[in-house]
Amino acid sequence: MVNAAATTQADRRSRIRAGSGDAAHDGMFGATKLNPFGDLHALQHLSARFARTLRGVFEPLLRQEVRTFAEPLVVQRFADYRAERPDGLTAWLPLAMGQEGQSLCVIDGRFVLELLDLFFGGTGAAPASLPSEFSPAAEAMVARIGQSIAAPLRTAWEPLARIDFAVGRVEANAAMLHGMDGDDATIVTRFGIAAGSAKPVFVDLLYPVAALKPHGTALTGKVVGKSAEPDAAWRARLTRAAMAVRFPVRSVLAEPVVPLSLLMNLQPGDVIPISFGPEVPVMVGRDQLGSGTVGVSNGRAAVRLTSITALDEGFVQ
Repeated sequence: MVNAAATTQADRRSRIRAGSGDAAHDGMFGATKLNPFGDLHALQHLSARFARTLRGVFEPLLRQEVRTFAEPLVVQRFADYRAERPDGLTAWLPLAMGQEGQSLCVIDGRFVLELLDLFFGGTGAAPASLPSEFSPAAEAMVARIGQSIAAPLRTAWEPLARIDFAVGRVEANAAMLHGMDGDDATIVTRFGIAAGSAKPVFVDLLYPVAALKPHGTALTGKVVGKSAEPDAAWRARLTRAAMAVRFPVRSVLAEPVVPLSLLMNLQPGDVIPISFGPEVPVMVGRDQLGSGTVGVSNGRAAVRLTSITALDEGFVQ
């Protein structure tokens, strides 16, 4: 489990960085270049942002605090990715990306079975010898994880593109996946989940390069620390539009309170006495703008403002 000793195979395996220039991965003579994007600055930033949200996904399942992080991106053929994974039960969960294709969430089978044992009140122990297939309960656990990460994954992508992620059917055999060919170039994003000083468990998200080509410009953009200065003309138009917004202004002269018996016996011509002080409140919506005195201006009833409520005193909450 997360707080137990992990195998070294699943830890930070040696992988070639995206855009490293290695001929075997960036394209041999006459071969298609694996990574047409170059340095994926924005996607790396997106992955780091998404990694922070994984705490909210796995802490309820693990019933303890965890730390999460994103590793550097890697671009490799899907067949190479499969070959480097350790043998054993693995959950291959497709995540449809709207109309653009599908990504893939890959979770070690032992981690799935540990989460399943915790879910049913156990200690988080997995069988010493893993089965060759997932039980229906284990498949439901993988689907639960997929549904839990779909929403934060969409949120993490929003600054670059609006992509809806939909959970598909989990497979224990990667050969059964539809739409994923061994020669397909994929961008591998790896996320570590660990408790305390324990070795992490890794969850991988794979994006086919072909599915991300429509977002190539956004993915390769530099991530800057400071926001650019807003356009002065745009700011002026926004200010004019905001200043043209209309608000209803009213003054409450009096709010008399009478018993129900009086209301039941009221007749046309009856008089309800009211009284108000020298100043009446002036309201904008439900907030008090200030106070004023009642009078007449140009033959019409009016209120002369005598005081204005400061904004920091509660106006326009």
